[in-house]
Amino acid sequence: MHEIKKITIGTDNCYIVSNGRDAILVDTASAPGCDKIIAECSKFNMKLIVLTHVHFDHAENAAKIADYFNIPVAVSKEDVELFESFDKQPLFSYGLTGRIVLGLSLTVLRNTKVEKPHNIIFIKDGDSLASYGIDAKIISLPGHTNGSIGVDVEEKSLLVGDELDNWVVPATGHLYTNLDAIKESAEKIRSLGERTLYYGHGKPTKNKFKFFK
Repeated sequence: MHEIKKITIGTDNCYIVSNGRDAILVDTASAPGCDKIIAECSKFNMKLIVLTHVHFDHAENAAKIADYFNIPVAVSKEDVELFESFDKQPLFSYGLTGRIVLGLSLTVLRNTKVEKPHNIIFIKDGDSLASYGIDAKIISLPGHTNGSIGVDVEEKSLLVGDELDNWVVPATGHLYTNLDAIKESAEKIRSLGERTLYYGHGKPTKNKFKFFK
């Protein structure tokens, strides 16, 4: 049975998924948390970094941590353009929570360039992480970004990035690049049935909510 360790930097979460010794890191938070994340990862034999998507609060430390542990960074091909500029996939929002979060985030998103890691590998829907010692597979969850993905661990725990969020209550992600796609991804998550959901923002919950706005 795998362990999932949540590391919280400000309002951002990243996760170490381990089998006791070998581990992967899902997302890397933003720059102020880099040393803390490296310290936590140093307790394991790190094999891989997986990015649920390429926004600074999930990917800003990816290049530095990958170099430190000499490991690859897995990302969807559809999100690689975001290393060049956030504006490649503009964000929109819904509801009061979404407007507040987007308003607080836009300036930083536009002015923070996420360093592109040297050793990128591409991941897609259905890919297994067994070769890295972790019983998990990649699930495509577009909507927040075009290449957003989730990590389904042992068919028991799902790391959803920002496709869902738990700022106030669990909900379809309040920020999106494609509204129809993020609704479809929320329904895809709901249809998986019993899972513990681990969010990019907020505390874990059970997968028992109807997320559509």
